[in-house]
Amino acid sequence: MATTTAAAMQSARPDFSALQPETIRLFPLSNYTFGTKETQPEEDPSVLARLKRLEEHYDLHGMRRTSEGILVCHEHNHPHVLMLQIANAFFKLPGDYLHHEDDEIEGFKKRLNERLAPVGSQFSGEGVNADWDIGDTLAQWWRPNFETFMYPFLPGHVTRPKECKKLYLIQLPKKKVLSVPKNMKLLAVPLFELYDNTARYGPQLSAIPHLLSRYNFEFVDENDNVVAVTPGGPDQHLPRTRVLAGGDGAEDTGMLDVEEGQRIESHH
Repeated sequence: MATTTAAAMQSARPDFSALQPETIRLFPLSNYTFGTKETQPEEDPSVLARLKRLEEHYDLHGMRRTSEGILVCHEHNHPHVLMLQIANAFFKLPGDYLHHEDDEIEGFKKRLNERLAPVGSQFSGEGVNADWDIGDTLAQWWRPNFETFMYPFLPGHVTRPKECKKLYLIQLPKKKVLSVPKNMKLLAVPLFELYDNTARYGPQLSAIPHLLSRYNFEFVDENDNVVAVTPGGPDQHLPRTRVLAGGDGAEDTGMLDVEEGQRIESHH
């Protein structure tokens, strides 16, 4: 009887999907193949050196354009974002600054390939040469001066920003092979952990759940069957970050220093 009543209420409820962006289909993490490739040392030995190089770029070419991707898949019907971890401490999204002469999208694809495309004949089959599907621009972060601070708005008194970083949604295809430099880890981080976690991930990465909240998601299994949609029912699985490639392969504990009961209670 209760089920019948709930179904009747559902059918009578007015629609609540006006002006909603296209629903995003997420494939399971198990669909993807991960490997490693040669080390890619950081270009700058320190933050000061990076800011100095930014200043030199600005003098020659004007504002630097930086492109990074929010790559989304799912595990246990919960969205996970793929990101890089450097030196077991620093987190960043795949991508980098564009060369001054590059087209925005094609230059961004080149940067993604530098970071994540497999090399040589290590892998074969479906997903090795899958192209990047660059989607919506989800955020723009501005660097007003030659300093570390970036803002999700351009301060009114700033007319010549030094850098603009754009974050794009990248919908992963059904199959894809990703290969990460040996000096980095590729992580799958659940939205659960990113949300309101600026202490660990900083303001840009911890804002990703907000950026993705405009979309509804459709979760499919390895056989392309739709197994869940959002909004949907509760999922009892507790998401956690997983190391996909690089490093020692150990699982990143993330927020596991907090009792699981506290985590559920404070985030649901």
